[in-house]
Amino acid sequence: MSAVCSPRWIRVSARRAALLLALALLSGCGRDEATALGTLEWDRITVPAPAAEVIASIQVSEGQQVAAGAPLMQLETTRTAAQLAALQAQSAQAGQALLELEHGPRREDIEQARATLAAARAQAADASAYLARLQPLGRQQLVAAADVDRARAAAGNAQGAVRAAEQGLLALEHGTRVEQVGQGQAALQAAQAQVAAQTVALDKLALVAPRAGRIDALPYRQGDQAPVGAPLVVMLVGDHPYARIYLPEPLRLRVKVGQVAQVTLQGDDRALRGRIRSIRSDPGFNPYYALIGDDVSRLSWLAEIELESQGANDALADLPSGMPVQVTF
Repeated sequence: MSAVCSPRWIRVSARRAALLLALALLSGCGRDEATALGTLEWDRITVPAPAAEVIASIQVSEGQQVAAGAPLMQLETTRTAAQLAALQAQSAQAGQALLELEHGPRREDIEQARATLAAARAQAADASAYLARLQPLGRQQLVAAADVDRARAAAGNAQGAVRAAEQGLLALEHGTRVEQVGQGQAALQAAQAQVAAQTVALDKLALVAPRAGRIDALPYRQGDQAPVGAPLVVMLVGDHPYARIYLPEPLRLRVKVGQVAQVTLQGDDRALRGRIRSIRSDPGFNPYYALIGDDVSRLSWLAEIELESQGANDALADLPSGMPVQVTF
């Protein structure tokens, strides 16, 4: 027993313990190194097809740098222009109808209504006189009762025609109602709105760059007819790229939005300074409920790092998309 606990054995055990502790510290430092991998990316925007029209011409090429508002592509305009012309004609018709309502009835129409009223009154007087002559004969049974009834109905109809003509003349003399003018104004505004919408649709057939950037892809060629909403032009925009990285599970709690990071491109010794601008709330790859034990380390969170254009970073605009990067915190 004393041989087992000899001082020499104690010295050997102490050296082994120190060695194991050093290895553990080194391995721990390797695991705790705050490093994440990812790629260099640019903000991408797409210019969609506003209508299912044939591509008439393309004014840009892939890789070309364009300014905001620069022409990109022209779609066929024949059908949209014809629709715009039809809507403009309808708007003009609605405008003339409103003017007619605002001016009211013409003097000639009023005089015609007065003449119609005079004729109706004359016919009513004649029918009333005939009925007055026929009624005594009917009481004496010199004429049939049916004749007297027909004469009475004719006199009533004539009086009704007189009242109708009177009301028609009053309507013309009073002019157009305010409600009718309002309806005409609303119809004109609706027609003008349709013309404005169709004008915008026609203008959109000439595609322009919404922002300054570089043409990344042209999925369709001249003569193609893309469906509505299909991306006709894909652009890379922004002053400089950003780093899209995947934070491993050990780093998630240690890295925060706004934290400074050092970004190194593969094949480039420069350390670009950046700052984390966003971290996804949900992890990628396997869902958390399907992971047990060591599989938890497979979780990662997508994060984006905004690169700062300072000093040596002035050439960031020339960096390509998709370059592998390594980020340290």
